[in-house]
Amino acid sequence: MNVLIINTHQPYPFSEGKLSAAMVDVAAELARGKGHQVQLTTMTEAYDIEAEVEKHLWADLVILQIPVNWMGVPWSFKKYMDEVYTTGMMGVLCDGDGRSREDASKQYGSGGKLSSRYLMSLTFNAPQAAFDDEDQFLFEGKGVDDLMFPMHMNFRFFGMSALPTFASFDVMKNPDTENDLVRFQQHLAPHL
Repeated sequence: MNVLIINTHQPYPFSEGKLSAAMVDVAAELARGKGHQVQLTTMTEAYDIEAEVEKHLWADLVILQIPVNWMGVPWSFKKYMDEVYTTGMMGVLCDGDGRSREDASKQYGSGGKLSSRYLMSLTFNAPQAAFDDEDQFLFEGKGVDDLMFPMHMNFRFFGMSALPTFASFDVMKNPDTENDLVRFQQHLAPHL
């Protein structure tokens, strides 16, 4: 299996990215230990747009390590998506948006050419109790996949299928890093 791991961490004064780096290391070590080929991309390092498109064509599985910032992905990963996925739009990663003037019955977003899977690993400052509970103020009963729905649609647009999302909660005010890393390894193992 070919595994692409993308570390989307963007350094902030209060967040150096140690947990994201540790999770990327766990994923890479586990994948390599099972005999898989691994390529890494990190938002804090320069990348070549065409090479990133090729990595997506190569990958059977894309693992995204995402620290959730302001209810979404870090800005540097949004820039990456704008550059890499736009480059792959017209024939490489997908055939446009799937529709055509000749066949209006095709649905928007159905032009994806990838058959790979993806797995999002999310880290939150929010506690787990903030999600999936209608009595909670901010998320009003929504879960982590509801929050990340636009990301799921981005990957679905290219024909990729989702594996169950992994999440670590309360990573700044009440971290349980050792347990999070163990849980992440257990979550990944059946998919590698």
